[in-house]
Amino acid sequence: MPDSQGPVYEVTHSVDRDVIGDFDDWLPGHVERMLELPGISGATSFVIDDDPEAEPRRVTAYQFDDDEALADYLAGPAAQMREDADHRFGGRFEVSRRTLRQSAHIDEEPEPQETCLNCGNTLVGQYCGYCGQRARSRLISIWALLQEAFGDLFELDSRLWRTLIPLFGRPGALTRDYLLGRRARFMPPFRTYLVLSIFFFLIAFFDPREELGILFEPEQDYATDAGGDPPNRDSIRDEVLNELVNDGILSPDQAGLPPRETGAPASEDEPVEPMSVRIGDDEVSGDTDCDNIEIGDMPEWMGSRLTPERLKVVCERVTADDGRAFFGKLLDNAPVGLFILLPLMALILKVLYPLSKRYYVEHLLFVVHFHAFVFLILSLQILFSRLVSLASLPEGLSDLSTFAVFLYLPVYLYKGMRRVYEQGHAFTSLKFLVLWLAYFTGLLVILVFAGLAAAFSI
Repeated sequence: MPDSQGPVYEVTHSVDRDVIGDFDDWLPGHVERMLELPGISGATSFVIDDDPEAEPRRVTAYQFDDDEALADYLAGPAAQMREDADHRFGGRFEVSRRTLRQSAHIDEEPEPQETCLNCGNTLVGQYCGYCGQRARSRLISIWALLQEAFGDLFELDSRLWRTLIPLFGRPGALTRDYLLGRRARFMPPFRTYLVLSIFFFLIAFFDPREELGILFEPEQDYATDAGGDPPNRDSIRDEVLNELVNDGILSPDQAGLPPRETGAPASEDEPVEPMSVRIGDDEVSGDTDCDNIEIGDMPEWMGSRLTPERLKVVCERVTADDGRAFFGKLLDNAPVGLFILLPLMALILKVLYPLSKRYYVEHLLFVVHFHAFVFLILSLQILFSRLVSLASLPEGLSDLSTFAVFLYLPVYLYKGMRRVYEQGHAFTSLKFLVLWLAYFTGLLVILVFAGLAAAFSI
């Protein structure tokens, strides 16, 4: 653009993605017709790419000789030029206009350009064109860190919400859009799976009624003890320490209490109930001292490891803390087992759809999205059940929600298969039954091995 003191008339077009190709073909001819008008000495076109998720934008700056030339254009040819664009694209763009005037000539040496702190390349705009890092000061505020941590979560137009909405309400839509190349607006599949799985296990592990029980239990009146006398401080301390030991939070040594004998009841008011155990085809009965447990018919590989001595040790450790350690180890092994299930289910889909011309990783993508949905809906169900409990609502609401969740899971999988693989009801139903049976068989096998791993690790 020639150096001139005249005004610059800037026109910005925000164009629909469907017609951006035709618009880019039309714009150079439009600029040439503008340059043929009197009073316009030059023009420069720009592409704005600072936000890849926004509508494409094109900027054209026209250099006018003076204010009079600009006024003549606006009063005359401007209306015709606008009508030509509207007629060509039917209003599938938005336009904004502004006039720029140079305030003063700067003959001094320009300031050195800022470089990216991450990769060292020259910065142009707010983001580095090489690594994508935002240009910002070396000083990072607490507010900036909080925005980075939670900003994407609470922004309604963030990729998180644009991912969760179709994941929950439109089975298979997220997978189909990803396979069609519509990916920038959504969270990556494995990141979605990881976030929702972590969210689920946090909810499953952390029950505020147990972890923060003092907040949900009625206040106790410590004004007097059972005999009507004010309790002393030592008795209250011993009572709290005993509760912590009974809950498995502290050991008797840590609490400064005398150790209990293995298998002995915590108090005279809590007698030990007889226990019945079935292993293999035999039912074994005994007391919580686990002395009378025997092993029935079992596979050789399992019987060689789960010996009577080992079984007795496991039994004693499980009964010592009411199964808390065993259940904790079981949940610890569950994420690994579910993750192993992903490639196996994808392999089954590959076999079920041999003519789909889809790669194995595409089937894996479908399974990842389905498991992410499972984590999401189970998390919501757990939260709803706890809300019902805390609000003292009828327990039937929680049972109804659980039934609805497990009823919706096969429906979701069936609809997802229909949308992604685009086959009729008959073929989809048959393949759905095979996949559903294989899925629950895999879950059962994972549960068995997770239980064995928990038993051998406590």
